[in-house]
Amino acid sequence: MTPGRTSMNGVKKQNLPAKICLQCRRPFTWRKKWARDWENVRYCSDACRRGIRDCP
Repeated sequence: MTPGRTSMNGVKKQNLPAKICLQCRRPFTWRKKWARDWENVRYCSDACRRGIRDCP
């Protein structure tokens, strides 16, 4: 593993890190495709990133 990378191998789904989406204000959890860039992830989906989703 590269220094500075976080490995989520062996972590239960309920223990994964979570954030709140800036657009829809819903919680979302860590996904493997975000592993390299988790610090910079701000939105739960492309729709929220583009501003298509309305706030609940």
